[in-house]
Amino acid sequence: MTSKFFLLSLLFGFLLSCSSTNTSYYVLTPAGKAPERQGVGIGIGPIIVADYLVERPYLIFQSSPHKMEMSDLHQWSGAMDDNFARVLGVNLGRRKVTGKIQTYPWDPNNKLDYQVSADIHQFHGTVDGDAILESSWRVYRLPEGNLVSSRTSSLITPLDSDGYEALVAAQSRLIDMLSAEIVKSLRK
Repeated sequence: MTSKFFLLSLLFGFLLSCSSTNTSYYVLTPAGKAPERQGVGIGIGPIIVADYLVERPYLIFQSSPHKMEMSDLHQWSGAMDDNFARVLGVNLGRRKVTGKIQTYPWDPNNKLDYQVSADIHQFHGTVDGDAILESSWRVYRLPEGNLVSSRTSSLITPLDSDGYEALVAAQSRLIDMLSAEIVKSLRK
């Protein structure tokens, strides 16, 4: 897919969305189900998301190194940090074979073995037809809170087709790719 074609498709979609009043809402989805409640306890969070993703609920494409494009007719259906944490938790549970996943803030009486926190620096589509995720993440051993691992991940995956739904599907895959990196730090 050429970048000119992709940019023209994005512009055409934007112009069409201006003539319509129907807003579409999107949600990230996990790569599969986590098993039943068993196994290692993992706490997810806090997840800190870059301001450009929190202050506006719109899906975002980066059209140049210094310009972001967004459409008010294509929005996230909820808070990005909650949606991201939920999907990351399910993906980690599926990969670690545990359903004992809790999102921040969790009950301190729950017996968790690990805490995974992350800062999401970039999470959007590009004019080249890719989705990108850049994050810094940490894994702590509980209950002591000892740091087990700290890394920065820069992940890219292509969109399967043009459009916002394809962007969200690619972003969901990126979270699963991130969970594959994090699960390596979850040793019991």
